[in-house]
Formats: sequence, C-alpha cells, structure tokens
Amino acid sequence: MSKLGRIFFTGMFISFLGSLPLGTLNIATMQISINDGIGQAALFAFGTLLSEIIYVRLSLVAMDWIRKQHKLFQILEWVTLGIVVALAISSFYAATHPSQNENVILSSKLNRFLLGLIMCALNPIQIPFWFGWSTVLFSKKILLPKNSHYNSYITGIALGTICGNCVFIFGGQMIANKLNTGQDILNWIIGGIFALTALIQLYKMMTKKDVEHRIEHPEDETKHFEERVDEINKQVLK
Repeated sequence: MSKLGRIFFTGMFISFLGSLPLGTLNIATMQISINDGIGQAALFAFGTLLSEIIYVRLSLVAMDWIRKQHKLFQILEWVTLGIVVALAISSFYAATHPSQNENVILSSKLNRFLLGLIMCALNPIQIPFWFGWSTVLFSKKILLPKNSHYNSYITGIALGTICGNCVFIFGGQMIANKLNTGQDILNWIIGGIFALTALIQLYKMMTKKDVEHRIEHPEDETKHFEERVDEINKQVLK
C-alpha cells in the first residue's frame, strides 16, 4: 500500500471509531433523523463535519497556538455544558408534553447545516482528541508535515466521520421502527443520555481532567493512542 493510502485509511479508521461512542453530536444527529428525517440529519452531520475538518487542520499546523488558548477552552467548555443541559431539558420537556413531541432546540428553524456547524465548533472535546492522534502519528513518522499527507489524512477523516454518522442517522430510525416505541419514550432515553453527558463533562471540569489539562499533558493520552495506532496500522496493512 502506498504511503498516502496508508495515511488515508489510518485517518478513516480513527475517525470512524471516534464517531461511534455516544456523545452530544451523534445523539443529536440521531434525534434529528428520528424527528425530521434523513435529509435534515445529513445536513446537520455535514455541518459538524466541516467544523471537525477545520479543527483537524488546526491540530496539524497550529499546535503551539492551540496550547496557548486556555481561556478560550474554558469558555467553550462552559458554553458546551450549557448547550448539553439545554438539550436534555428540551428532550425531557418533549417527553412530558406529547403535543410538543420534539426537541425545540434541534427542531428549531435554524438551517440544520448551520446548526451542526455551530454546535460542533462550540464543542472543544474533539480538540484534544485530534491533537493527541496527530501528535502520535507525527512521532511515529506515519504522518509528515506535507500538504499531500495532510490532504490524504483529512480526506480519510471526512469519509470515516460520514460513515460513523450514517450509523446514527440510519440506525436511529431502525431502532425506533424496530422497537415501535412511542416518541415520548425515545425523548426520555435521549434526554437521559444528554443529562449523563452533561454530568460527565461537569465532573471532568471540576476534577481538572478537562480539555485544557488533556492538551497540556498529552502524555496522559498518547499511551492509549499509540496502542490504537498500532492496532489500526495492522488492519490497514492487511
């Protein structure tokens, strides 16, 4: 396999696997798919993808600048926490008001692409994620500071994110249809996930295991990332 092909598939695997754990954005994608259809969920997902690609590019070419943005990360974390809490409250409100039957934030009149772009841009959790992966890939000489490498890496990431989002776009509808569950029950479940996400984020912020700490102490992240890089490369080179 060529060097660029290896970088492409490495980025794709990392992005796909990173998209699967339950989080604010993929659960929001699933809820939009259930409430407003596949097309609107796809627009939301492409909006989040654009923000993610921008963050990845920054992690590649502006590591020193990222490390210095302490206050910005603190502000973004509190803003994100507020958004997640609002999403949880909106889902619970929809669950207790059957006539409402939808999350007022995710079903707002704002264009879904812009909604995804904004929500992802305000979510700083992906910054240490890509910062850590990029650091490890550079240290292992898998990724080199070349535009051709960056472009191949980012293209792979984009495809991996799209595939991961498809799991939630189509999987959410399949689960809803399979279970034949009332919308109010789904709103309770999704609201609970948002509430749990908010509690986990608040805990990390209070115990100093937040975004700023993870960027300032990449050694805490790289051990895990190095193991995963080796696993992914074994799959890529098969």
